[in-house]
Amino acid sequence: MINCFWQKITLAIFIATTAFSCESTETKKIEQTQANTTIQPTPQPNVNYGELIIKEQSEYLMIPVISTEQKSDKNTNYSLSRNYEKYNLIYNFIFYHKQEQSTYLLFKKKVIINAFDFLETKAVGKTPTRLWLYRVIEQDTNGDKKLNYEDAIVGYISDLSGKNLTQVTPNNHQIQNWVIIPSQNALFLKIIKDSDNDKKFTAKDKTNFLRVSLDKPDMGTEIISEQIEEESKSYISK
Repeated sequence: MINCFWQKITLAIFIATTAFSCESTETKKIEQTQANTTIQPTPQPNVNYGELIIKEQSEYLMIPVISTEQKSDKNTNYSLSRNYEKYNLIYNFIFYHKQEQSTYLLFKKKVIINAFDFLETKAVGKTPTRLWLYRVIEQDTNGDKKLNYEDAIVGYISDLSGKNLTQVTPNNHQIQNWVIIPSQNALFLKIIKDSDNDKKFTAKDKTNFLRVSLDKPDMGTEIISEQIEEESKSYISK
């Protein structure tokens, strides 16, 4: 009888232990399943397209690539052309050939197009020059882990097809404004450089002007030399 009693006790303990183990395993499975169902996938950016940009002088249409997920930021001061709203940031352009019906992207990297302008010069006896000027934010120069107007704004020029894209202002500079002199078929850009290396563009930084030939656009040439700048300072300080 004693052996029978202990056998029953042992069997009861075994059954209880097995049941608890199964319950724990099942509970873990349920908790893991619930955890998996609560993990949300990373949302993909909502790519959208702005209004068609049409120039009669060009065989191409331009389609702005935008993202309506971006919200207006009180610290944002984008100067977008074509009256695009601040929260519709332009990330690229698609060029579409009217006759061939082919398409391709202007930039092959992540950028924000801060502004874009149609350049045209006409001179007697010469073929008109027609180009696009883009003011582009492409590097987080102030280290705040986002691209905005406080970063460098670099100038690029392309032909009306979006081809022959060329950088015309140095990195770590901001374009302030520009003007065309038709008689020289040249573009002059006023720029500001982070000369004190504080990762900001302020009135303390140096400014200069770049000359870019529109016959064959390339990196602009500064027109105010260091010698002239130092000479100018000497007269101001007197």
